[in-house]
Amino acid sequence: MCRGPARVQGADVVHTLTDLGLSDYRPRFPQSFVWCPRTGLPPSGIYSAGSQTVSEMTARGLVELRAGSDARQRLVHLTRKAQRLRPVIDAEWAATTAAVRELSTELSAPLDTIAHELAEALQHRSFRDRIAGYLDGRDRG
Repeated sequence: MCRGPARVQGADVVHTLTDLGLSDYRPRFPQSFVWCPRTGLPPSGIYSAGSQTVSEMTARGLVELRAGSDARQRLVHLTRKAQRLRPVIDAEWAATTAAVRELSTELSAPLDTIAHELAEALQHRSFRDRIAGYLDGRDRG
């Protein structure tokens, strides 16, 4: 089965994390590490899927929720386990960023530009709709 480039790249990052001994770590978790300061951060402040990611990271012992200055507020804090992993995760993040920059030099435009254009095009018309159009003959020339 042929897999799209984004899927292959994601799989490559997962393999790299496994090679680094982080088999229970997910590629989307580093954003949480980058944005989780010592003072804590509300789960919604991490990014749009923050609460789901916080739940996953909590289950893996990487973050914990603590009460904020207002008892109604809960803040995400990195655990000691996460702090110990941080140097490896930061190194992987830097290496992945460098690899993306390198890859961008081999493309007709920077990878983030192409990814943005792809996302906009698919928002306009999903890949599924495009495939369906060819299957039912609407898009045949």
